[in-house]
Amino acid sequence: MNLLEKINTWLNRILVLLAGVFLVGMVALTCTNILLRTLWVPVQGTFELMGFAGALVTAFALGYTQIKKGHISVDVLVETFSPGIRRILVFINNVICCAFFGLAAWQLAVKAGTLKATGEVTETLGIIYYPFTYAVALGCFVLALVMLTDIVRQIIAPKEGDQ
Repeated sequence: MNLLEKINTWLNRILVLLAGVFLVGMVALTCTNILLRTLWVPVQGTFELMGFAGALVTAFALGYTQIKKGHISVDVLVETFSPGIRRILVFINNVICCAFFGLAAWQLAVKAGTLKATGEVTETLGIIYYPFTYAVALGCFVLALVMLTDIVRQIIAPKEGDQ
């Protein structure tokens, strides 16, 4: 269990660091584009670059946010249940989310392979799509790994307040 948690922590620290770098790049690109638009010379391909960077920031932050339990949850109904029922619901939710994001990662990797084979590029800058699609698949895979770790943790060391 400790090995799985260490791998999770290591992977998510790297990905959230990369997400931060891309986010800073997005801010810099936005500011540069605003400044240059005042001179009637906007940065070409800003829309494409912001789309790719936004996808990477989001995908790379998914696992870290799950580790920190930072995702939005509406638990008004769930809080009315007993701790045992809540644990079962959390377990079921983790299994469904793990399966969903595992499938999403797999299908994104398949799509990336197709994009690589067809040589798809963006319209303005001619940037190849598939590395970004593989990166988003990686983000989904890491989130599925975090969910799997939560499932294993809940099975191995169940606690009353564990959610």
